[in-house]
Amino acid sequence: MDFHVAFPALVAGRLLLAFTSLPEVLNNDHQLSSPLTSYSRLQEGVYLFQQGFDPYSGGPFRHSPLLLSVFSTVFPLTRFTSPILWTICDAVAAWALVQIWRARQNVASSPRDVLIAASYLLNPYIFLPSLAFSTSSLENALCLSALMCASQGRTSAALMAFALLVHLSLPSLVLMFPLLLLLLSSPVSHLVSPRPLSANLRQLYPLSAEFAGYFVALFAMATLVCGNTSWVEKTWGASLLLPDLTPNPGLWWYFFTEMFDHFRPFFLMVFSVHLLIYVAPVCIKYQHDILYATYLLAGVLATFKAYPTLSDPGLFLSMTALFPETYSYLRHPIVTTLLHLHASLLLPLFHSLWLTQGTGNANFFYASTLVFGMANGAALLDAMWAGLRAAVGELKGGYEVVQE
Repeated sequence: MDFHVAFPALVAGRLLLAFTSLPEVLNNDHQLSSPLTSYSRLQEGVYLFQQGFDPYSGGPFRHSPLLLSVFSTVFPLTRFTSPILWTICDAVAAWALVQIWRARQNVASSPRDVLIAASYLLNPYIFLPSLAFSTSSLENALCLSALMCASQGRTSAALMAFALLVHLSLPSLVLMFPLLLLLLSSPVSHLVSPRPLSANLRQLYPLSAEFAGYFVALFAMATLVCGNTSWVEKTWGASLLLPDLTPNPGLWWYFFTEMFDHFRPFFLMVFSVHLLIYVAPVCIKYQHDILYATYLLAGVLATFKAYPTLSDPGLFLSMTALFPETYSYLRHPIVTTLLHLHASLLLPLFHSLWLTQGTGNANFFYASTLVFGMANGAALLDAMWAGLRAAVGELKGGYEVVQE
């Protein structure tokens, strides 16, 4: 199918769904929106801001002041504008994913473009949070835009998009090092022909300085909008201190619900550092294909971040379409698929039993989040295994390692 016909059709279908009653049903679902990405909390904060009150003086609002300024002036949140805006975010993200694929293949177009776009726009982990108007859709669009610009060698645009992403979602800082390396290398696939990274690592310093400049500028703008720095604790601090234990598909909330206060600071430090320990090993092992390393770290982030939604593993699974050379090396793809299918059935079922019907308890929903975490972990490990096996050529008499 022609990409120029299929892509607008997919976007139009997504827009039609956004104008149905589905958003009203979904926008308070804990699986689709977290305290940091909730649409209803964003609406409340914008209303308080327009009435002259400080939205950060209370507990619920945890969005960036930049979103306050944008949605109270340029894009007011209404039943008409919100579906259009979130559909645009999905369209930008899908387009960026296609452009990353083209840069990876070093072609102007490809017969696979429609499949790449569909892997994002038709992924239920992506379009359900988007129909709930979760701001995680905006974060995904920024993440893929940053990777697209990095793959195309557009340094300033990539760093600006990534600075805005980190400003909105602090845990995304995990992706900073591979993004900088991607700017110094090529997105073209080298999984089957691994070689040491040939980039001059001293160039990381000016790139880091430019990123820091953009990040400080965004910090200053947010502080100017808010009038003080109280927003830092409510937004960035939430990812580190976990003040809101609202249920979500992640692994943190129940653990810290049962945690004794005496041990809370220690385990908060452990959980936060745990996200960072994967960066150096993954980037070193997959230095021959930094885009693949970025993909793997996106999977780590989706599995272990503090306030995930279905949109986070959805981004990781959609990016799988960029690496068809690994498909034949996946070890347990059927098991991973069945785990995700099992989790996708358990999550809404146990969520309803606990919070809607009142016939269950928190253990029900947390058990389903553990299955979901296991599915994400299985997909991540399988991707790591496939990335390593791609460098091994299968022969009749055994295996021959291609890399030296």
